Amino acid sequence: MARKTKDAPGRVTPKGGASKSGATTTGRPPTGRYTAPIPRELRSSPWWVPALILTFFGLGLLCIVLNYLGLLPGGVSNDYLFGGLGFIVAGFITSTRYH
Repeated sequence: MARKTKDAPGRVTPKGGASKSGATTTGRPPTGRYTAPIPRELRSSPWWVPALILTFFGLGLLCIVLNYLGLLPGGVSNDYLFGGLGFIVAGFITSTRYH
């Protein structure tokens, strides 16, 4: 019967994924600390991305407010509300792409 080495469950595989020689695929010895990758380049969004975000939010808000005031053609309609919410969602999606 196998001997029990510790009471709590733990790692089954060796830490760091080292080969038989003790080195990882990069050739460096394994360490227990995480090192973040170095960014290849620092990117920033063009000037029109924040302008597009604000435009989407503004159009959505304007569409909803004008619908409730009854100033849009065709009177009050749910289509204008869904269009306004669509513009606001487009603003949120665009804002996730902003660097």
